[in-house]
Amino acid sequence: MRYFVKVLAISGLALFVPACNPILRTHGYVPLEDAKPQAVAPGADTKATVLASLGNPSVKGTFDEKLDTDTWYYVNSVRRRFAYLRPLTEERTITAISFNEDGAVTKVAEYGIEDGQYVDYVNRKTPTRGRELSVLEQIFGTIGAIPTDRLAGQRDVPGGGGGPGGR
Repeated sequence: MRYFVKVLAISGLALFVPACNPILRTHGYVPLEDAKPQAVAPGADTKATVLASLGNPSVKGTFDEKLDTDTWYYVNSVRRRFAYLRPLTEERTITAISFNEDGAVTKVAEYGIEDGQYVDYVNRKTPTRGRELSVLEQIFGTIGAIPTDRLAGQRDVPGGGGGPGGR
């Protein structure tokens, strides 16, 4: 009997110990051995050569129209997940490749996780018009209302008969 309890305890531990190992996952752009974003040369490469060697970027810059430049971003991050806890980003690399209006590479910059900045979100709610209904008002508020299928044939009733073919 003692032997059976020991075997059961050891097998139980053997099942739960692997669950404690963290899981590493890579997200975003994964560079190949022969094509890394850091290998792009300013002045020598163009949009066509970057697209051919690296593929589509993770993100294209949207606010660069006033600066007369175009920027492509290749983002790679590694996250560690431990059991049921929230995943933590262990490392992140962002390679920004800037092009001039002719499509030639002008600048290649690399940013890491230490270059990131925290953004404080404002947790305000937009007020809605009207009054708030309680749960009971929402449940019992439709009792006695006119069904919408009766209003489907009437054209001049506000709120009824809209949509395709309604007017």
